Amino acid sequence: MLSFCGKPEPALLGRLGAKATVDLGLALLLSGLVSPPGLAQKKYDTGATDSEIKIGNITTYSGSGEAYGAIGHAEAAYFQMINDHGGVRGRRIMFVSLDNGSDTTQSLALARKLVEQDGVLLIFSAMGTETNLALRPYLNEKAVPQLFIDASSATFDDPAHFPWTMGFYASYRTEGLAYAKYILQKKPTAKIAVLYENNESGREYLSGVHEGLGERASAMIVREVSYQPSAPSLDSQLAVLKDSGADVFFDFAVGAKATQSIREAYDLDWHPLQFIPNASLSTAAFLDPAGLEKARGIIANARSKAWLERGARSDPEVRDFLDWMSRYNPQASLHDQNNVAGYERAEAVVEVLRKCGDDLTRANVMKQAANLNTRIAMLRPGISLQTTPSDFQPIHQLFLIRFDGRKWVPFGAIIDDRKLGE
Repeated sequence: MLSFCGKPEPALLGRLGAKATVDLGLALLLSGLVSPPGLAQKKYDTGATDSEIKIGNITTYSGSGEAYGAIGHAEAAYFQMINDHGGVRGRRIMFVSLDNGSDTTQSLALARKLVEQDGVLLIFSAMGTETNLALRPYLNEKAVPQLFIDASSATFDDPAHFPWTMGFYASYRTEGLAYAKYILQKKPTAKIAVLYENNESGREYLSGVHEGLGERASAMIVREVSYQPSAPSLDSQLAVLKDSGADVFFDFAVGAKATQSIREAYDLDWHPLQFIPNASLSTAAFLDPAGLEKARGIIANARSKAWLERGARSDPEVRDFLDWMSRYNPQASLHDQNNVAGYERAEAVVEVLRKCGDDLTRANVMKQAANLNTRIAMLRPGISLQTTPSDFQPIHQLFLIRFDGRKWVPFGAIIDDRKLGE
C-alpha cells in the first residue's frame, strides 16, 4: 500500500484513488525479492509484519521546493512496482509520504506523526538539509533509522554521534572541491565569483571550493555573495558578481533559485564558465524554465547513467528504467533527473530491506545499511554503494557533465572524494 499525505500530481492521484491510497495486489515475483520462509525466528519492530513494511517520508510536494516532489513520486512508483511483483520477501511496502510544504519548521511534527501515530519502521529520503538536521536529534533519541536522506551535507556522515542517520550521495563539500580542482587544472589564472545560499549547505559548497583551491583561494576568488532562500530575486547579487570581473562562476544556487541565476547572468550579458550543483541539474525542472540556450556550456556533476541518448536502451538496466517510467511513472518528464534520483534511492532501500531477511528490527536495518558493498542499476559503472560502521556516506564518486543546449554530456573520469586530497 502506498499512502500519500500531500500534493501528488493529478495523474498519480488517478492511480492511487481519491483518498491518495491504493491497495496494490501481488503479481509475479521479482527474482531475489521473495524467498521461501526461513527457519530462523522472525523479528519485528513497529512498522514491520509478516505481510507489510511501513516506510515514512517527508518531502516537498508544494511550496518553493515543489519541483523536488518528483523524487517522492518516483519513490512511490518504484515501491508500487515492487509490490506488484510480490513485495520484499513477500512483504508489501506501505510508503507514507507527507508534504511539509517546503517549510522546515513543519518537519519535526510530521516525523513525530510518522513514528508515534503511523508507526513506521524507518524514515526514508527526507528532503533537505535543514529538515534532516531538525529530525536528527529526535530520530536518534527514538532509535529510528533516518536512512538515505535527500541532502548531501557532510554533517550527516557522523555515525559516532548519530548512529541512526545516513546520507546517500557524495557531499556538497565534494562538489565544491571537485570544481575547484578542475579550475586549477584547466584555468589556473581564473577569476572566480561564488554565489551560495546562506545556510549550512551553501557554506559547505563554499568551504569545498576553498579547500580545493588551497593557498590559491585568496588570489583566485574575487567575490563571494550569499542569498537568503526566501529572497524574491537574485538580481542584485548577480549584478555584484558580474561587476567583479570574474570569468568563472561557481553558482551554488539550488532549485528554482538556480533557474533565476542562470537566466539573470545571461540577461546581464555575463557569460563566465558557470558551474551549478547536482541538485540543480534537472533539465525539465530548472534549465528549461531558465531557457536552454541560456544554460549552454554550464558544468555540473552526476552519478547516473545517461538515459536519453540514442542507443541508451542497449543497456538492459537503462531499458528497465525507461520501461518503469512508461508503466509506473508516466506523468513524469524523462528530462527530470529527480526521477532517476528517486529510482536510485528506492532501489537502495529495497536492497537493505532484502538483506534484513526476517529480522526487520530497526537495529538490523541500520546494521545492513552500514555494511553495504553493492551497485544499483542506474549508477554509472565504477560508482557503487559502499558503507562501513564508520562511514555513513554510501556514494563517494561523481563525474563532470556539460550542458550542450539540449542535453548533458559526460566528460572526464570518475572522481572519488576519498582521493581528491591526494
